[in-house]
Amino acid sequence: MQPLRPNVLDFEASGFGVDSYPIEVGVVLGSGQKYCALIRPAGNWVYWDDQAEQVHGLSRDTLLNYGKPIRQVAAELNEFLAGRTVYCDGWVVDKPWLSRLFYQSGLQPSFYLSALEMILRETQMEIWNHTKHQVIQEFALHRHRASTDALIIQETYARTRQLSDAGGYAPA
Repeated sequence: MQPLRPNVLDFEASGFGVDSYPIEVGVVLGSGQKYCALIRPAGNWVYWDDQAEQVHGLSRDTLLNYGKPIRQVAAELNEFLAGRTVYCDGWVVDKPWLSRLFYQSGLQPSFYLSALEMILRETQMEIWNHTKHQVIQEFALHRHRASTDALIIQETYARTRQLSDAGGYAPA
């Protein structure tokens, strides 16, 4: 059975290519509990894309000054998500960033990351973008940050699921 409100994880990163790395992680559980952390880059994590910074608004200096150590973030994620499945809407980038975070930390994840598409119905996918835009407007969540994005994804899932269950959807 599909969850009404799935556990959702989102990353912000230094860029979008193979050399990019996670700089912020945000999680919202189905229960509403939240976790968010800025990640201090490892010494060998040097790639920086100014366009990505324009999107998330985090400078490398901010991360160096206020980010948590990688091992601490990985340990906190393990404690917060132990044994759970958590979903992301950008698995092709989020999974490598999660892997990079945990590889650098020397720890193994205590949870499973899955693509959101694994639990989305076709009818939800048809109304996803329109519903997501409504959620952003209604909640006035324009900040492109990991915890905000995780909340938007979770709320969009819940609304598209409700509309899909009720048959009250209209394909875009």
